[in-house]
Amino acid sequence: MSAREWIGKDFYRELGVSSDATADEIKKAYRKLARENHPDANPGNDEAEKKFKAVSEAYGVLSDAGKRKEYDEARRLFGSGGAGGFGFPGGGGAGGFDLGDLFGQQAGAGQQGGFGGLGDILGGLFGRRGGGAAANRAQRGSDVETDVRIDFTEAVKGATLPLRLSSPATCGTCGGNGAKPGTTPRTCPTCSGAGLVSRSQGAFAFSEPCRDCRGRGQIIDDPCPECGGEGISTRTRTLTVRIPAGVDDNQRIRLAGQGEPGRGGAPAGDLYVRVHVSPHPVFGRSGNDLTITVPVSFPELAIGGTITVPTLESKVSLKVPAGTASGRVLRVRGKGITKRDGTQGDLLVTLQVAVPSRLDDEEKSALETFAKAAADHDPRPEITQMLKDRS
Repeated sequence: MSAREWIGKDFYRELGVSSDATADEIKKAYRKLARENHPDANPGNDEAEKKFKAVSEAYGVLSDAGKRKEYDEARRLFGSGGAGGFGFPGGGGAGGFDLGDLFGQQAGAGQQGGFGGLGDILGGLFGRRGGGAAANRAQRGSDVETDVRIDFTEAVKGATLPLRLSSPATCGTCGGNGAKPGTTPRTCPTCSGAGLVSRSQGAFAFSEPCRDCRGRGQIIDDPCPECGGEGISTRTRTLTVRIPAGVDDNQRIRLAGQGEPGRGGAPAGDLYVRVHVSPHPVFGRSGNDLTITVPVSFPELAIGGTITVPTLESKVSLKVPAGTASGRVLRVRGKGITKRDGTQGDLLVTLQVAVPSRLDDEEKSALETFAKAAADHDPRPEITQMLKDRS
C-alpha cells in the first residue's frame, strides 16, 4: 500500500476507538471485531471479509508503536480525513507541498532548529530519507495474536494442537511481488522508481506521489488475480502448535516468524498464541502443585485411618492420623505438575469433614451417646472463657 493510501485512512475509526486509546484497548477492540467478522464465522459474506481485512490492516499499524507514531504525526500535520485530505493532490490540505523537501535538509542554513526531525518523519511515511531519495523501506511484518482453549489435563501434560488461522500472508500465487505469474513489475518510467515526482517553483520545491505508479516506484501491468497486485492476501493455513507441559491459564506462546509477512524483504512478524485452560471438575492448581479437596467422615478424622485419593494418572493411599482436624492439608510428593525444566510439584490433599444432611434413628442415637460421653470435652475453650469473662 502506498503512503497516500496508508495515511488517507482512519484506522482509529475502523477499530471504533479514540486516538488516545491504550494498547490494551486497541487490542481488545481488534479481537472483538476480528471474531465477529472472521471468514470462518461468516462463510460467503463479502462484507464481513472486507471488514476483517480492514480491521487487520488497522491493527497492524496501531499495534506497532513505531508505525502508530508515524501515523499520528501524519494526522497531526495534515489533518485527519479521507483520501486526499492529508495534503496530497485532490485534497484540501497542503496541495502537494512537500514539507520534507523544505525542512528535511539539515545542512541548509538556519534549518537545523526544530525541524530536523520533521523531514525524518515524512521520510519514513513516504519510504525515503531526505529529499529525492528513492528507496522502498523494508518493514517487518506485524505480530499476530490468536486464542486456543485446552482442557486441564492437556495443560498439565502438554499437547500438540492443529491451529487454523485466517490472516494476511504473502500471496502464494505471485510470491509477494503483486504481478501475475510469468510477469514481473517494471520500473515506473515517470518517476524512475522514486515513487515521487518533483518540480520547482521559485525558491520552493514541490513533490507529490507519482500518479502513474501511485507512489510505489513500480508498475504492474498484469496484477496477480489472487491479491490484486498487493502481494499480500488473506489465507487460511493450519499450523501445529506445541503446548508445553505446565502451561498457565492466559499464558502466551510465541511462534517466531509466523505473523504477518514483511515488506521489501523484511522478516515476518511473530504469532502469539494465548492459551485458555478449562477448569477441572476435581483438581485445582497452585503453581506446580495440584490441589484436591477430599470429603471425609468424622470417625476417619477422629480415629484415623487410610483413604484412597485419585491423581491425574492413577491413585494413591494416604494415612490419616488420629485426631486430624478438618481442613488439614496432606502432601503427596512428586504427584503434581512436571515442567520442561524438570521442576516437579506435589499433590496437595485438603481433608474436609462431610456432615450428613439426614440421620436415621440408629445414627442419631449413636451420636447422642457420643455427645454424652464427650460432654467434658470443650471444642472451643477460648470462646467459652471469653463468654464467662463477659457474663
